[in-house]
Amino acid sequence: MTIEVCAFSLSACLTAQEAGAGRIELCGGFSEGGTTPSAGLIQQARQQLQIPIYVMIRPRGGDFLYSAAELDVMKADIEVAKQLGADGIVLGLLNPDGTVDEENTRMLIDQAKPLGVTFHRAFDMAADPFEALEAVIRTGAERILTSGQQPSVQTGLPLLKELARRAAGRLEIMAGAGVNAQNATQLKDAGVHALHLSGKRIDESPMIFRQPNVSMASAALGEYERVEADAPAISAVVGQVSH
Repeated sequence: MTIEVCAFSLSACLTAQEAGAGRIELCGGFSEGGTTPSAGLIQQARQQLQIPIYVMIRPRGGDFLYSAAELDVMKADIEVAKQLGADGIVLGLLNPDGTVDEENTRMLIDQAKPLGVTFHRAFDMAADPFEALEAVIRTGAERILTSGQQPSVQTGLPLLKELARRAAGRLEIMAGAGVNAQNATQLKDAGVHALHLSGKRIDESPMIFRQPNVSMASAALGEYERVEADAPAISAVVGQVSH
């Protein structure tokens, strides 16, 4: 069972690999829930990791309805990811009515070939999960990352189980959002094919001088905090599903 770790830095990638992760979802923009990482991060991750790297293709935070200009950016980012040695990409597009944007999703998947494609948690914002499942299958994506359209996989477990049943081997269902060592076995028993987690911890910055009058921090993190991977949290999940 593949354990995928969402990483926002090179050090987090290396920690995840050492802890036993089987794949990296490489992202920028932690406070936005994951956006396209920099070319430098992709390059360095590819040079230093042995496990597969799937690069997030998301031009901004917010919803998953993209303009023509944003689609052009996504196409350019896919080319960069391919050139820098990514093993796959991660994306998700919706229409205004909450259905999957099959046309543009298929277009981007075709452009990404031969790279694999994960349809991310835009799926959890779709109006009808079963209609969305069939739509994603038609686009040619190889897996869906989902919490079961709930804030966490724990409350989304019934839908995750049903999605795995209905997928019937046509694509993978990867459970993500609140995955931990306490529920990993339960998720495995539900029939999902992979688990996704950040396994994050918050580290204090080594900065000594701290400007008291100005902050550039987002609402999600303080100016003097850093998001890194937590090896014990990742290893604990790997240990729960690897036997």
